[in-house]
Amino acid sequence: MSAALDDLHLLVGSYTATGGGNATGISVVHGTTAHTAAVMDDPSFLAVSGDRVYAVSEVADGSVSAFRYVGGTLEHRWDADAGGDAPCHVRVDPSGALVVANYVSGTVTAVSLEAAESHAASVTASDAVVGTHGSGDRVVVPEAAIVTGVLPDVEGPVEDRQEGPHAHQSIATPDGTVLVADLGGDALHEFHVTAEPAIDLVRVHHLAPGVGPRHMVWLGDGDGDGSGADLVVAGELDGRVHRLRRDDSGTLRPIASVAAFAGPVGESLLSHVEVNAAGRVVVAVRGRDVIVVLDTADDGLAVVGSASCGGTWPRHFAQVPGYLLVANQMSDAIAVLPVGDDGVPGAAVAQIAVGTPTCIVPVPTPARS
Repeated sequence: MSAALDDLHLLVGSYTATGGGNATGISVVHGTTAHTAAVMDDPSFLAVSGDRVYAVSEVADGSVSAFRYVGGTLEHRWDADAGGDAPCHVRVDPSGALVVANYVSGTVTAVSLEAAESHAASVTASDAVVGTHGSGDRVVVPEAAIVTGVLPDVEGPVEDRQEGPHAHQSIATPDGTVLVADLGGDALHEFHVTAEPAIDLVRVHHLAPGVGPRHMVWLGDGDGDGSGADLVVAGELDGRVHRLRRDDSGTLRPIASVAAFAGPVGESLLSHVEVNAAGRVVVAVRGRDVIVVLDTADDGLAVVGSASCGGTWPRHFAQVPGYLLVANQMSDAIAVLPVGDDGVPGAAVAQIAVGTPTCIVPVPTPARS
């Protein structure tokens, strides 16, 4: 085993028995060994900021929990209402709000982190204890610190997946706003979010019917301040990767689109998308169980190559120097794939056993102690 793999330090979200999975909560990976660090139901997506770890509980009437990461352990701090059913994504926004996307209910929620932390500190000071996750002593963030926006009640052409709005991910824009991918409505909803908290709709960017936008990532830094960057969107339902650019009116419009694989879409569903250090797009395809790499030269998108994800149903992945770490949900493992000069991964060199993994977050060095 290489020294680079020995130094892996990850947090992993998973599905538990509640969601039909095999995990018991949030896992911590040191090297290639995993253990459960926090027991909770369906922590399918995580976010790390400093020594804080935030995890959704993707259940009906969902919630989001905050932990302090110290010495390889997770100390439970507080819980907040997610503002909807089946929260599937969480992110710390530059505004100071925690933004949660609720898939089933089609809502997006902002939690004031300052208010949440202040409330938790006051309870801790008075009670001298913070309850473990799921205990009756847990700290619950007051409703005044939470605000929820509702996506428009629209439908798409894929009847079994687009019967209504489905918020799947949020991303900060270079303009200081927040984009929310609506898989059910074939749209990107742009909000202004503040830490008070407040959430106000700015505009809606419509995509072609049946795209089913899932995850997004910014490509390049445009004019140096990010204002000219393009947005890359993984179409879960149409099997395509889309490149969008703002026009003079502020609307995001497609400038390039390419199929991630040949042949019919069927049950081949795109999941996570990122941009690598060389400026290539990397996207995972469930069903076909591959990782696809695309070139972005000349304002376009072109498939460079694809390779096995090292398992079954690649829901999420993370990039670390020299490797791509793939959360293969139905393999109960994270595949460690070496990455070549062209960005296309090679055969797995290791498998890290984790029950039903759905999200991988490398832990920054300062947060590990």
